[in-house]
Amino acid sequence: MKSYAVLFALVLAASGCATAAPTAKPAPPATATATLQGDAARPDAAAGWVRSELYFGVGEESGASERRQTDAITDTQWRAFLDKQVTPRFPDGLTVFDAYGQWLFRGAAEPNRLRTKVLVVLHENTPQRRADIEAIRLAWKQATGHQSVLWAQQAVEVSF
Repeated sequence: MKSYAVLFALVLAASGCATAAPTAKPAPPATATATLQGDAARPDAAAGWVRSELYFGVGEESGASERRQTDAITDTQWRAFLDKQVTPRFPDGLTVFDAYGQWLFRGAAEPNRLRTKVLVVLHENTPQRRADIEAIRLAWKQATGHQSVLWAQQAVEVSF
């Protein structure tokens, strides 16, 4: 046991005499930011943009009447609508969330409980982009017979 203690002490003493090989100076802290160099469609920073959210009812929650269940929008129908009506108007990108929503029709005693798709698009706040959003809403109502598509928007600052 004593020999292990002596050996350990010798290793410690020898390590104190050793010199480390010279190393390069540490690199300065990175100054990169989350922004990248942008282009006209995806600026590195921009003001005057909005976040538009569109809420689409795609079918009743389980337990709804049979009549309403036959009105449900399939995933294939939803994707076709996106491909035909939304993507051509906003080819640079969009986001879709699956959600749950409630809607009280005029004169109804209880709200409809709906499976919902929420479409989020960040875009410039221009007359053309607002017209694109309105065209999407109108196309959905015509294709499905639904009463409305809720549109909410808020100002955002973007950076790509």
